[in-house]
Amino acid sequence: MTVSIVRATCPHDCPDTCAMLVTVQDGVATQVRGDPEHPTTAGALCTKVSRYTERTYHKDRVLHPMKRIGKKGEGKFQRIGWDEALDTISTRLKAIAARDPQAILPYSYAGTMGLVQGESMAARFFHKLGASLLERTICASAGGAGYIYTIGARIGTDVEQFQNARLILIWGGNPVASNLHFWMRAQEAKRRGARLIAIDPYRSLTAEKCHQHIALLPGSDAALALGLMHVLIAEKLIDEEYVAQHTLGFDQLKERVKEWTPQRTAQACGITAAEVEQLAREYGTTAQRGEAVAIRLNYGVQRVHGGGMAVRNIACLPALVGAWRHAAGGVQLSASDSFPKNSRVLQRPDLMPAQRPRTINMSTIGSDLLRAAAPDFGPQIEALIVYNANPVAVAPESAKVAQGFAREDLFTVVLEHFQTDTADYADIVLPATTQLEHVDIHATYGHLYMMANNAAIAPLGEAKPNTEIFRQLAHRMGFDDPCFRESDDDIAAQAFNRANERAIHFDWDALKRKGWQKLNMPDAPFANGGFPTPSGKCEFYCERMLRDGLDPLPTYIPPHESVASNPELAKTYPLAMISPPARNFLNSTFVNVESLRDTEGEPHLDIHPVDAVERGIEDGNRVRIHNARGSFLATARVTDRARQGLVVGLSIWWKKFAADGKNANEVTSQRLTDMGNAPTFYDVLVQVEKA
Repeated sequence: MTVSIVRATCPHDCPDTCAMLVTVQDGVATQVRGDPEHPTTAGALCTKVSRYTERTYHKDRVLHPMKRIGKKGEGKFQRIGWDEALDTISTRLKAIAARDPQAILPYSYAGTMGLVQGESMAARFFHKLGASLLERTICASAGGAGYIYTIGARIGTDVEQFQNARLILIWGGNPVASNLHFWMRAQEAKRRGARLIAIDPYRSLTAEKCHQHIALLPGSDAALALGLMHVLIAEKLIDEEYVAQHTLGFDQLKERVKEWTPQRTAQACGITAAEVEQLAREYGTTAQRGEAVAIRLNYGVQRVHGGGMAVRNIACLPALVGAWRHAAGGVQLSASDSFPKNSRVLQRPDLMPAQRPRTINMSTIGSDLLRAAAPDFGPQIEALIVYNANPVAVAPESAKVAQGFAREDLFTVVLEHFQTDTADYADIVLPATTQLEHVDIHATYGHLYMMANNAAIAPLGEAKPNTEIFRQLAHRMGFDDPCFRESDDDIAAQAFNRANERAIHFDWDALKRKGWQKLNMPDAPFANGGFPTPSGKCEFYCERMLRDGLDPLPTYIPPHESVASNPELAKTYPLAMISPPARNFLNSTFVNVESLRDTEGEPHLDIHPVDAVERGIEDGNRVRIHNARGSFLATARVTDRARQGLVVGLSIWWKKFAADGKNANEVTSQRLTDMGNAPTFYDVLVQVEKA
């Protein structure tokens, strides 16, 4: 018997990016556990990933290429060989490209966060082909835009410092479910005497464990931040020296927030003026005592019309009170830009034709698949290659997405581990490897370690890494550039720019042996200013926003759909709805793992007792949630965890595992955010009735 321990990395769309140790016995992975030596992971994995072997060896793994033999959406396939699959794909793509390669579209996101199996060989392939570009907006682009306008880059508080904070605001997230290792630090801070305050429309698992929960209306986070700034400035709870030296536009900001009294803020947010005042005073006075105040800002706040502005407004708060002076102070939205990624080397945009191809927004894929050729759009989409994504389940306004995928004249290829809702619509399904079966390298967005993933086992069945699939397609397409012959190790070795002092010590071979290595970053990145903005300061007033047609100062942009902003619509659809992640799923990943799905139970809708009584709904009733875009069924849970006027459908379920074959995205909209062209998943009005 041969037993070995292989260093690996969790590949999923989560800020924790855990270091894993995989036990392999006679070529079979028998256990996955957290690396106890990795400072962030500290030996702990979430429930989902601790069962990763269950996913890799799942009886429903796609292990051979398949071609469709039924109608699109039926999920009926026949096994074929790799040669037939690749020849079929290359023949179809060559014919379409001869007319216009922009009629071909890649569709991918964060099914793996790896820099190799994500957008390296795949990006090279589509750039060389001249295919349409994909604007990858579905998760974080609105918040990223707002943060970058203000701070200059997605750099913030190191997660390893949060346990030293005295006050932590957990704003727009549920880290118990989706950011375990931050939550461990927050709990340690709590044990040391820190106060934890959750700001969230829903009393999540996290909010229940905080000292205070402020249940504001969906989409009103920007207003709350303006109200906090009003109180901080009016009551002189700011760090005047830090503001004078390291911020831009304070005088304009001061005038702007005068109108955001606690009373006006409270009305916009659906809370009390006392809550606004108390929160501002606690934040400001804690900072004035020289203690660290920190904000863990998550993406829930940005999935509404004014989501980018909401993130911008919140990102102004630490500079106002000088929170950045402390390593444990400031704000963390994302650490992505801490990593000097060699994106141009990995993705080779220089391979694109001189005439840059058009760009399609992944968040509007439903409408775009149904569009005919037009001068303002370009050619109709004739071929779609999906990898690392499940758009039929995840993209907004799901009925349109399914209708687009059902087009008989659309040639669809899906690289997958399982026969997902999207794979059911494919013409060709190709078996992809899981993280235990291939090499990869990772940056993160929640901590500051470069991470290596070694292949622990040989690929199961006939599965191939994404990179190898696109190498072989490139060969069949006649692409002879040397970059298409680079191995996965060759690509990983180029992932980070060693000319940048943060990664000057990067060495792929050493990283593979160790598993992880921290960037060279200061403990407190903006203690002395030095923001990566054009001015070098935190920009309360942002000239770039003015040039981009946006308000250059913090403001409030109301939701597309709310009782206050759209009262006519609210007469028919009076309830706001949000669909945050279920604890046992990660987007649509893990939904088909029986033990996790059994733990989650079935699709539920949390509804406040007052709203339930008005509709004759009792706990456990099957209910229909609907608006003009569509409807879906769920089981009602009557609970005050959802504030009055709000319903919460924890998501996102594969449609095939729901009783009616639908999920929460039947009612979400393809309307976009104020900046970043992102979806507005939490900007939804619905009606609920007994089914």
